[in-house]
Amino acid sequence: MKKNVSKFNKIYAMQLATIFIGFVIFGFSENIKGPAIPRIQFDFMLNESQLGTLLSLNALGYLIACSFTAYLTKKWGIKWVTVAAFASMAGSGILIYFSHYYTLFSASYFLMYIGNGMLEIGLAILSARIFVKNTGMMMNMTHGFYGLSSTVAPLIATGLMKVTIAGHTLDWRGMYLVMLLLSVIPIVIALFSKFPGDDISHEDRIPLKVLLKDRVLWLMVLVLTFGVVSELAVGGWLVNFLEKAYSWDTVNASGMLSIFFLCFAMARLILGPLTDRIGFVLSLIISSGFSAICTLFAILGGESVAFLFAASGIGIAMIYPTVMAFIAKRYPKGSDTVITFTVTLMGIGSVIGNYLIGGITGLVKHMVGEDSPTSLLRGLQAGYGFIGLCAALCAITGLILYVHLYKRKEVI
Repeated sequence: MKKNVSKFNKIYAMQLATIFIGFVIFGFSENIKGPAIPRIQFDFMLNESQLGTLLSLNALGYLIACSFTAYLTKKWGIKWVTVAAFASMAGSGILIYFSHYYTLFSASYFLMYIGNGMLEIGLAILSARIFVKNTGMMMNMTHGFYGLSSTVAPLIATGLMKVTIAGHTLDWRGMYLVMLLLSVIPIVIALFSKFPGDDISHEDRIPLKVLLKDRVLWLMVLVLTFGVVSELAVGGWLVNFLEKAYSWDTVNASGMLSIFFLCFAMARLILGPLTDRIGFVLSLIISSGFSAICTLFAILGGESVAFLFAASGIGIAMIYPTVMAFIAKRYPKGSDTVITFTVTLMGIGSVIGNYLIGGITGLVKHMVGEDSPTSLLRGLQAGYGFIGLCAALCAITGLILYVHLYKRKEVI
């Protein structure tokens, strides 16, 4: 009996290690781009609209990965899908290092987002299978490690870009190589792990046709899409905003992004248990509403209240893990399908969102007048304002979802 318990604990520990370290690596890969983007933009001579298009194309890679990961999970099992995700991320780091032409760079960056998309689905499915008790707390805790790594990612990236080895400065290419090769660590852990749920028969799974008739699912897609667009956009645009709108140096701008992710991580770790008590949907409404208010006041208040950009992380942090907890509870036998469906549509929203932020920034600059000294500031404010608008729309759709569930007495 003791031997079985010991074996179970060892397997569970390996599963937890894969999830937690996986989220750490995921946070690094997603958020080291903040300090790197101004240099990438300079090296390849990209304007704001082209930069938005680049980020949108990479979000498309993420989307494509989400669409086929569920199929691979059924064929290969979640273990090998997870290994493949980390391997593609490590491979992209090597390719980025050698990408001195824009075509190779964009293809390498695209591959990294393929890995990110596969990892997103894989870790979400694995978490839904393992965390059957205190789901909201555990989902937020594991995603809190994503926030912790995201907190230090901009600072580590900034530091690594200045490191000189044998007379050669790593710059942003070398930084990506070093950070993405960390994916080798979870690959080794996953190879020695066993993963649950791959033995569920197809007859026990809820068909997609049935799920598509569920209005709750569609509302949850909207909540997740608006919330995640608002969350991910900060990593790509906050440093750029602070450097160009307020003339901050890279260290201070990256520091503000790190404070955002510190708030982000602490919110998940500290406030996560409250989602089980307050209720998942009500938690979504409160947190996204708070984020929207902070973002919009930060833009309107100017440089003196720039700290509100960081404070917005407290609210937006709760969206993704709380939605995953909701899915795990409402669709226990269909979580694989639901997670894939919602995250894939969320990916479409990310593609559109990044494109709109860049497009709005360029459009407003043009409307104000390229010769005007305030054109860049107004353009950046408008583009970043769209991030706050997405958080507000997340709260509104969450409220509609709550009313719908309340009428049916299905509030979770």
